[in-house]
Formats: sequence, structure tokens, C-alpha cells
Amino acid sequence: MKKTTFFAALVAMFAFASCSSDNNQQQADATEEHDHEHHDGMAHGDNMPAAGTVVVETPTFDSVAEPMTRNLSQMLDEYIVLKDAMVESDPEAAKEAANAVLASANAMPVATLQVPEQKEFAEEQIEKVRNSAAAIAGTNDLGEQRNQLEDLSEAVFSLTKAFGATDQKVYYQHCPMVNNNQGAYWVSTKPEIRNPYFGSSMLKCGSNEEVFN
Repeated sequence: MKKTTFFAALVAMFAFASCSSDNNQQQADATEEHDHEHHDGMAHGDNMPAAGTVVVETPTFDSVAEPMTRNLSQMLDEYIVLKDAMVESDPEAAKEAANAVLASANAMPVATLQVPEQKEFAEEQIEKVRNSAAAIAGTNDLGEQRNQLEDLSEAVFSLTKAFGATDQKVYYQHCPMVNNNQGAYWVSTKPEIRNPYFGSSMLKCGSNEEVFN
């Protein structure tokens, strides 16, 4: 009788342990699924900011010399290549693209600007582009490259807006989890979120915060 009672107790103990393990695993799976849905839930390209929302304040310049707008449009295209390289977590491609951005910044025809306010603004922002692009081009460390992206993004977006460098829509996108939840911005010509700070680990984490054009 004692043996039967002991055996029943042993079976009950194993059953309890198994159920507890299954319950813990289910809770862990549910938490992971919730976190994944939370990050992906921020990513819908149709989640647009309210019309007129402005994150980056810039002047609006009229009658800008065509060489300036043409070169700024080219620099935006090169920036997108750089940003996409970071989305792919490819430091070599990012380095190459940063060199292209830097070359465009160095060749920017600021002298064609006749209005002092235009020239002053352009020089200030292009210097930021130079500094950030040079830092990205100067390292093979992807983390260090990503640390320079926000300053570069803000300068490129500011120049694009102020000088009307393109007719296409340009999206200023944001992820709140970058830099230990301090958040960071980047620029895209597509509304879909492709996060350059986390790459595939949190590809769709982010939102559109401002739309130019």
C-alpha cells in the first residue's frame, strides 16, 4: 500500500513539474510574440503623421540655382544607398556609399548661391554632412557607422527641404529604441519602414514622423 501511495505521489510530482514547465514556456512564447507584434505594429507605411507635421525646422528658399538643387538631389540618392547598406548591416557598402556622399558634399556648388542666407545655411549643413560622412567612411565598425547616421540624416533632410532638392516624397522616419531608447531618425524615399539602426533584428521598428512633398 505504501509503495502504491509513493508511486502515485511521484507521478503527481512529475505531472506538476511538466505543467509548470509548459506554462512557463507558453508565457515566454506569448511575451516574445507580443514584443514582435509591438515592434512590427509601429511599422505600417500607411501610419503617416498628421498633415503639416514638422520635425525639422528649416527655411524655404526660392529661386535656387539649378546646379545646387541638382547636386543636392544626387547627394540624397547617395545617402539612400548608404542608409540601405546599414539596413543590410553591410559596413563595407556603407563605407563606399559614405565616400560618395562626402565627394558630393565637397563638390557642392555653394558659390552659385547669391543670397547670403542661402549660402550660410548651405555651408552650415554641408559641413555637418562632411563630418558625418567622413566618420562613416573612416571605419569598418558598423556600430560606429550607425552612431553617425542621425546627424547625417538631419543635415541631408534639412538641405533637401530648404532648397527643394527633389520632387519625390521624402520621409523622415524614427525608431524610439535606438541609443538605449533615446531614439533616432533617418531619411527614406519610401514610406515602408526599413530600420538602418537595427537591420534584420528589428527591421520594421519605426514610424514616419514627417513627410516632405
